[in-house]
This record gives sequence, C-alpha cells and structure tokens, in this order.
Amino acid sequence: MTAARLLLVLAVAAVSTAAQAQSRPPYVGPGVDPQRYQADQHRYEIDRLRAQADQRDAFAGQLQLESRLTRLEIEAARQPAIVPEPSPRALRSPEQERALRETAARRRQSTTAGVAQIDAWLDRPAN
Repeated sequence: MTAARLLLVLAVAAVSTAAQAQSRPPYVGPGVDPQRYQADQHRYEIDRLRAQADQRDAFAGQLQLESRLTRLEIEAARQPAIVPEPSPRALRSPEQERALRETAARRRQSTTAGVAQIDAWLDRPAN
C-alpha cells in the first residue's frame, strides 16, 4: 500500500517536472530580444486589463444612474396621499361651547395632577 502511494507521488512529480521542462519562451525571430518581447506582452496585457476595468467602472456608473432615475420615476408616479378637506366646524350654542371648554379644562387639570404626582415621586430624596 505504501509502495503504491510512493510510486503514485513519484509519477505525479515526474509529470509536473516534465511539463515545466517543456515550457519555453515563444520563438520571436532573429534580432528580437526575448526579454523585451515578454515585457511588451506584459505591458499590452496590463493595458488591456486597465481598459477592461475602466469599462466595468463606466458600466457600473451607468447602472447606478439608471437605477437612481428609475427610483425617482417610481416615486414621482406614486399617487399623493389624499388629504380630506377639514369639515366645517359644527355650530353649537354658547351653553354647549361653555360645557365643552369646562370639560376640557377638567381633563387637563386631572392630567396635570397625575403628572405632578409622578414628578413629585421621581423628585423625592434618595434613601
């Protein structure tokens, strides 16, 4: 079992070194410096990648602008909330008006008294 594993590992290593040994720079012709050729290839590839990144940035900006425009169009197309007109004030006799004012005053006083009790309890001295 271990011999089979060892043989398998050696076979994989031999294949990978053979693949490395077979790779060589492309033939560029007489009078052409291979390093300069490779540097030019790298420069062209970097320029291509930069142009592709710029194109992607422009496309992303276009999509962002379109989505903002679509959102604004949707918001503009919404129906505004219908606000009902205030109904005219009901006509009451002076006695009814006075009774309403007095009950409102009593409600305010009872609310104030309740709040005053709570404030007094909160403002009590600490033990």
